[in-house]
Amino acid sequence: PTAATPPSTAATTANAPAATSTSSSKNIRYKYPLSAIHILKAHGKSAMESHFIKGGFALNAMRAAQGMPTAVESTPTNPTVKIAMLDMNLQRHRMAMGVQVVVKDPAEIENIKKREMDITKERIRKIIDAGARVVLTTKGVDDLCMKYFVEAGIICARRCNKDDLKRLAKATGGKVVVTMADMDGNETFDPECLGTSTAVREERIGDGEMLYVHGCGGGGASTIVLRGANEYMLDEMDRALHDSLCVVKRMLESSTLVCGGGAVESALSVHLEEYANTLDTREQLAVQEFADALLVIPKTLAVNAAKDSSELVAKLRSAHAKSQRDALAGEEKEENLQYTGLDLIEGVIRDNLAAGVVEPAISKIKSLRFATEAAITILRIDDRITLAKGQQ
Repeated sequence: PTAATPPSTAATTANAPAATSTSSSKNIRYKYPLSAIHILKAHGKSAMESHFIKGGFALNAMRAAQGMPTAVESTPTNPTVKIAMLDMNLQRHRMAMGVQVVVKDPAEIENIKKREMDITKERIRKIIDAGARVVLTTKGVDDLCMKYFVEAGIICARRCNKDDLKRLAKATGGKVVVTMADMDGNETFDPECLGTSTAVREERIGDGEMLYVHGCGGGGASTIVLRGANEYMLDEMDRALHDSLCVVKRMLESSTLVCGGGAVESALSVHLEEYANTLDTREQLAVQEFADALLVIPKTLAVNAAKDSSELVAKLRSAHAKSQRDALAGEEKEENLQYTGLDLIEGVIRDNLAAGVVEPAISKIKSLRFATEAAITILRIDDRITLAKGQQ
């Protein structure tokens, strides 16, 4: 069993990805895609200073030139900051491979070079005229293009990660533009492809700069910025956070939970031992062994926490046995004994449902099912063939 996800983390994660629903004839099932949560790792500071950007997005990129503004804010006349996301080169136009131009007048060479520059300038002018105030591209941007962006007061970032741009496009309600060519053979830039936000700022995080996009106009994507001393620590935090997000995702999608801290295994073990006593065949031995095997989980939890596993498991089994006995007799049960689990900090048993230590029921069912299948598979192997030495 996994450690419980704190309620604050669960609430944050639940709000982060926008749920996409698939409707059926009877009910609606919601999906919570983990890809909608962008996890960014930054060196420096303490792990406690990791933060969640609600309704915003962080991009591991920086301005392409120092002359560009460090922040673009919304104004009363222009309440949104429009972002262009490109998957193409913003560099001086060059002739395609295999194209030959025969020039008789040397003056024409200068005209060709000038036209190449004009084509690039026209492309950038179309992006600016569409209303873009921030331009992000996965490819390169040369000095000629930077000059036009600096003059227009636009933030431009190059070599951005393509997956990050797709997430940003989802968050801001825009689209990643692959080409500016239209059906007529001309080049145009559709303003509907622009994403919207309230502000874009470059902030120094750790050793480098990052672009923070605040007040995204779309939905369905958020960012968690992890801070840590080194790469190993950040990787470990990333794995732990991914596990927690998967637990919350399963919980939200299945809408059923069980108590953690060894509560389920102890209750199952007590119930199976009672059931084994009703069997009068050799199956009784198998059921008893299965019941004993389930106690490995609470015992391991107690040992890992440096507690007395024998005493804690005995108390746990006693509480669940009393709860099940009272339920069969129809008597009034003591308050919430069926939710009893381990408190490994204090080394006692407690009501884990009230303490918020819970797990998705579907994860528990699958782990029990897979473990049983593995045991059955091993038990089916009843012969072994050993080759004599010297035989191939």
